[in-house]
This record gives sequence, C-alpha cells and structure tokens, in this order.
Amino acid sequence: VYVFGLNCSSCLGTGDTQSTIVPKKLDILGGRKVVSLSYGSGPHILLATEDGALFAWGHNNYSQLGNGTTNQGVAPVTVSANLLNKKVTEVACGSHHSMALTDSGEVYAWGYNNCGQVGSGSTANQPTPRRVSTCLQNKVAVSIVCSQTSSLALVDNGEVYGWGYNGNGQLGLGNNGNQLTPCRLGGLQEHEDFLTVAQSLKREFDNPETADLKLCIDGKYIHVHKAVLKIRCEHFRSMFQSHWNEDMKEVIEIDQFSYSVYRSFLEFLYTDNVELPPEDAIGLLDLATSYCENRLKCLCQHIIKRGITVENAFSMLSAAVRYDAEDLEEFCFKFCVNHLTEVTQTAAFWQIDGNLLKDFICRASRCGAFKN
Repeated sequence: VYVFGLNCSSCLGTGDTQSTIVPKKLDILGGRKVVSLSYGSGPHILLATEDGALFAWGHNNYSQLGNGTTNQGVAPVTVSANLLNKKVTEVACGSHHSMALTDSGEVYAWGYNNCGQVGSGSTANQPTPRRVSTCLQNKVAVSIVCSQTSSLALVDNGEVYGWGYNGNGQLGLGNNGNQLTPCRLGGLQEHEDFLTVAQSLKREFDNPETADLKLCIDGKYIHVHKAVLKIRCEHFRSMFQSHWNEDMKEVIEIDQFSYSVYRSFLEFLYTDNVELPPEDAIGLLDLATSYCENRLKCLCQHIIKRGITVENAFSMLSAAVRYDAEDLEEFCFKFCVNHLTEVTQTAAFWQIDGNLLKDFICRASRCGAFKN
C-alpha cells in the first residue's frame, strides 16, 4: 500500500501528520495482500487483507476505527473487537461510520449513527464492530456499500437491504424516512412475479419472514414451513398430526443429527437437491435411512460414489453396510478390491468393525483378490 497527499487526521497512516507529494509505502502492511480498501470522507480508512485481517486508521471522533476510543489513528491498527476468528473479505466507509463483511456473510457496522446507519435499531454511536442482524440475521451477505450516512447490503439470493439516512428516498423504499434497521428494497423484486414454484420454494427456505416453525439443532435455528414439510416428507406428515405434541409447538428441538446434516436435509425438501462432501453425505444417508427417504438415500449414495478415494473407501463401505445401501455397498466393495494394496494400508481399514473386516476378506477371497 502506498499513500500520498494531504495527511488530514493522519489519514495517510504514516505515523505522523506530515503530508507528502511523493508516494510512501506503508511498511506496517508489508507482505500483506490487500483485498478491499475504503476511504471515508472524515477522513478514515479501512483495509482488509487476504488472510482476513482488518486494519483502520485516520479520523476517529465517532469511533469509526472500531477500537472503542475516539483517539485518532496515526497508523494502521488491527480491528479485533467482536471480530475474533472472523475473516473479513470486504470493507466500506461512510463519512463517519464503517462496515465490514466476513467470509461467512455476516455484516458488521460501527461508528457514527445519527441516522441509524449502523443498523442497531437506535441512533446511539457504536464504538466497536456490532453485527447487523434483524432482517439480515439468517441471510448471507455477498457485498456491502456505504454512502455518507446510509448503508446497503446485497445478499446471496439477490435481495438488497438498506438502512440509515433516507431523507431523499435514496434507500429505494418508497418513502423518505430514516431506517434504524435493514429494510428490503421491494422495488428490485419485480422479477419475483415470474419465479417458478421450485424457485419460490428455494427462496423461502430458512426465511423467518414467512416461516411458521423453527427447528433448533445444536443451538442454531432453521426457519421452515409446516405445509412444505408435510407435503414433502412422511416423517413430518406424521409428526404434525394433532395427537403429536410437536403439532402445537413453534420451536422443535432436534438432537439426533448434526446441524449441517439436518440443514442439508431440509434444504433438500425445498429444492430436491443435495450439495455435500462425501464424508458429510454419510450422515445424511443415516438420516435418509431413518426417515425412509428413498430418493434422498439415492442422492447420498451418488455423492459418495463420486467422492470415493483410497483413503475413505473402507469408511464408505462401512456406512453402506450400516445403512443397508446395497448398491453403494457393492460399489465400495469393488473399489476396495480393485485398489486392495492401497486401501489395506490406510488407517480406515484397520479401524473398521471386526465382523465387517472378516466379511470383506471372505468376499474378496471368493473374488480371487488374494491369488498370486
């Protein structure tokens, strides 16, 4: 990073207040690859590096540097408050407020908040990064931008949310009232009139605005619609009969399966599609077997077949036997026999159940796998 020009409020980050007409390299950032940089008119600067670190410096009268103080930042300093273990991928500066986007799609904001541009639901200034939630709580943001006192976020389904100053209607909400929390720009959704049934169902998955039920797995919530679950799954159709307690609940706890597996299952009910690595597909195969979801079972077997390797072959074979997936079992068995020398040297081979190992050796022997 090179800087030059007027050094108002130490915005050049050189550690002093001296302006320069010659580009100067910021040595403190040496060796780091910059992925996003933004300049606020305060002026203050935010910068994100390839490893997800966030740096800030410059004007800080409203805590827009996110360090909990109002001291000027004369040189780049890491912003870590409330962002530990978070990887920042994009930054945006308003005149005196700041935003950051993480690789998981979370939006954080801080600094001056006179018009609600931090999205906290109030107009109190925010001294450290705070996650922008409410309507963005279960959304995955893919891009952010700030104007002087307004903020916008684009989420992965194409929706745009805006908050902050709206005196001239710049948030596109059809009014000119300031917004203290994110609001969806409905005028950009006219194309929704032409969505297919499949597209509409996919869009509504995990949508708290339209859901009538929450499923809690590992302490995390997934928002769903009882009608969709009853139409798509016999297990849920039985669950929501009037004589089941679950029919009257607004939140149902699920403890038999992991969050990632159960989320993939619910997403399958909405989209008829599964996207998982082979190792995770084993857990989903377990669920599909328990819920008698034969189509899902076939999809899981297909994923496992595509992802089978020498290292995981015996784990996959064990899963196929355990969940009575005969076609997958035969596929994994043949793979193991065809790569017998390699797979018998893996840790998975020696960790499988003794009875399964005996059965494999007997079957492989009948196939002539141990002939010279």
